[in-house]
Amino acid sequence: MGKTLERSEVATELTWNLEDLFASEADWAKELEAVKNSVSTVTQFKGQLKESGKTLFNCLVARDALQERMMRVMTYAHLRQSVDGTNPEAQAGSAKAGAVLSSLYAELSFVDSEILTISDEKIAVFMEEEPDLTDFKKTLEDLMEGKPYRLSPEAEEVLAAFGEVQNAPYMIYERSKTSDMRFPSFTTSDGKEHPLTFNSFPTYEGSSDTELRRKAYESFTKTLENYKNTYAATYATEVKKQVVEARLRGYESATAMLLHEQQVTEEMYHNQLDTILTELAPHMRRLAKLKQRVLGLEKMYYCDLKAPLDPDYDPDVTYEEASKLVLESLQVMGPEYVEIMERGLKDRWVDLADNVGKRSGAFCSSPYGVHPYILMTWHDSMRNTFTLAHELGHAGHFALAGKYQRISNVRPSRYFIEAPSTMNEMLLSQKILAESTDKRMRRFVVLQSLGTYYHNFVTHILEGELQRRVYALAHEGTPITAKLLCEQKRELLQKFWGDAVEIDEGAGLTWMRQPHYYMGLYPYTYSAGLTASTAAAVTIQEEGQPAVDRWLSALKAGGTLKPLELMQLGGVDMSTPEPIKKAVAYVGSLVDELERSFD
Repeated sequence: MGKTLERSEVATELTWNLEDLFASEADWAKELEAVKNSVSTVTQFKGQLKESGKTLFNCLVARDALQERMMRVMTYAHLRQSVDGTNPEAQAGSAKAGAVLSSLYAELSFVDSEILTISDEKIAVFMEEEPDLTDFKKTLEDLMEGKPYRLSPEAEEVLAAFGEVQNAPYMIYERSKTSDMRFPSFTTSDGKEHPLTFNSFPTYEGSSDTELRRKAYESFTKTLENYKNTYAATYATEVKKQVVEARLRGYESATAMLLHEQQVTEEMYHNQLDTILTELAPHMRRLAKLKQRVLGLEKMYYCDLKAPLDPDYDPDVTYEEASKLVLESLQVMGPEYVEIMERGLKDRWVDLADNVGKRSGAFCSSPYGVHPYILMTWHDSMRNTFTLAHELGHAGHFALAGKYQRISNVRPSRYFIEAPSTMNEMLLSQKILAESTDKRMRRFVVLQSLGTYYHNFVTHILEGELQRRVYALAHEGTPITAKLLCEQKRELLQKFWGDAVEIDEGAGLTWMRQPHYYMGLYPYTYSAGLTASTAAAVTIQEEGQPAVDRWLSALKAGGTLKPLELMQLGGVDMSTPEPIKKAVAYVGSLVDELERSFD
């Protein structure tokens, strides 16, 4: 690996085009100020929402319009900082936008508070008086369901005013990771020095060179060790914030509050965690032991889990080749969906560069009324091709939802969020397996599919289980410390992997790697999405167009349905553990096929 570039050294074609949001930073700053001064377009309705259905409708429309503008200015600031957290102007812009938006949300909090003083009967009358109000039916129903947990209007306004402070744990975590944390380079026995960053570590982690992989892990975890107490304090603050708010609002626990926000029952939540943790572990242990045997490792360490099983067969895939392959695999989704994919790939929706200060991982941000933006770090690999397909799945979902729904109705529950993205990965796998007769290529794709399940059914489920434990401990008043987090993480890893994997002290620091812990109960939802997409993708293979149409209907529905209903619309019933069991069994069949390929 060569020297990591500064952002200013990156070629333009490897970056996304932020001019689609704002032509310049000056235009963004001007709009930020204009948005701040436009709050009166909504506050003019304060104290009047009980008057009529027309007044309520006009207020909600005005709030939607202002929130669309707020989303654009916040997205611009977030995207600029995401690609270079060391840029002081980007840091300042993000902080300024956060402060303005917190102030605006505080001023807009009256809308929900006033609506909650209107009786259900009167809301029904308003719906009859003003038929267009049905556009906000789900918004109003969701709000009424939360009525027992609302504080006084004054208290809600105070909480909203502290929005920037409440987001501080996540901001501090990301700022530290991208701006301050530096990893020392390391040297292998051939005398070669290797630079290390948060973004480059996953490449080392997946290396076929055992020495390179293990030394990168050693250097990486040593640096994490130096930050563990600060990160633990940051995460503990996030947890405490949720526990206190849940108590103030009258929820039984922070977990109950966060699940209510997702519109997911505790039974659905525990089904997802318990079924996968229990039934997947034996399949994953078989996979780990197969890797150890094939790779000739005396011991299977935690840092070896992502080592390639067929290291001599790792075809390079350029971004152009990956784009073509992904587009071909998604043709089954029809012209409307494919046109979105084509635009995303050719119109610079994707930021591919690896530069100093760029945040790790990948995400898709979808500002309403513009187009989605995808961040990833490209390394010419098939795994990157699957990541690209995944993030394009998010882009296609929100582009369609944004086309057919108001901003209020675009975003579904997090329980469904990962289904469209993992569907794209499933379709990519199906295409390659259907067309390739080459044994090693088929094996490679099976390994890539297992990589997807590992990411969603192992990595994120284990994150979800750590969250479940941490919130339960915090609810009992147990202090959340670095020692506790590391012990809990190591214990659950040991329980899951059994004697198949050696869990070292560094593995206990894995909780420091992901920002998902600052996003409510997000990690476990990855598995829910993949469960749904696994079932739906198999149905598309069997039924063709009718199944595709059902899936597209679910994407276009946005947030107009609860997650269980949304998945049912897409052809999957998550009211029982059965789809989860079937998805886990499918993973087992992939491990079976892999074992046979090495016999």
